[in-house]
Amino acid sequence: MRKIGINLNAYSGLEDNNSLKTIKNIGFDSFFTGTLDLKSQFKIAEAAALNNISYEFVHGPFGHINDIWLDCAAGDEMQNEISDCIDACGKTNVPIVVLHLSSGVTPPTITDIGRKRFEKLVNTASKNNVKIAFENQRLLGNLCWALEYFNTETVGFCWDCGHENCFTPGLQFMPLFGDRLICTHIHDNTCTFNEDAHMLPFDGRIDFQKVARQIQRSGFDGVLMLEAIADASGHYTDMPPQKYLQQAADAAKRLVKMVEADSND
Repeated sequence: MRKIGINLNAYSGLEDNNSLKTIKNIGFDSFFTGTLDLKSQFKIAEAAALNNISYEFVHGPFGHINDIWLDCAAGDEMQNEISDCIDACGKTNVPIVVLHLSSGVTPPTITDIGRKRFEKLVNTASKNNVKIAFENQRLLGNLCWALEYFNTETVGFCWDCGHENCFTPGLQFMPLFGDRLICTHIHDNTCTFNEDAHMLPFDGRIDFQKVARQIQRSGFDGVLMLEAIADASGHYTDMPPQKYLQQAADAAKRLVKMVEADSND
């Protein structure tokens, strides 16, 4: 059966090792984290091995990602932050780093200095035996550029179905980039005020029958990874962590069945 995963910080307040034990016992096969310092990442990687759960990817830094396109010291700093993240993944055997290309509604345009910075990052990833997965945000053009410019096995696509529903309604990324898919961010939302609430699948308004069909048709056979945040929507305020994570696993397994059912049609 296809594997399922979830972000380690889906429910705040749990210690990392406790979270790994809990999500493994509930039925998750893998997880991802945000960017960590090398010592913390080693600790989590060791705990993952101890609990027999796969450390699937790290979400790279993006706090001032727009600076990477600008001729300024902050752009160099952003590149260095991402480069350090890639190096850490190489040292801890985490195979993928997910990156944003920009943020906000009116980010900078694609520039030569930004292109050169991303070239260096892709080279760093290749040397570390790490893949970069560019994630869909608001701008189709940036993602088109990245996946065309870096037509290499080192670079792929991270599909965030919540971003697609909330930030780019009417636009479908999978028919365009599904053949480059190497990881997923799966969650739901109602997209109130353009806010992505990172709800559990089937609790919002996303058509998960379409999600399942697009995953199946892409040929992607990797982990179905939830990017859920219990605190983001206020929907799960009174739900204990064990119940929340069990509901998350049940939703992920339901989606697996839908993907597999679609493959038999």
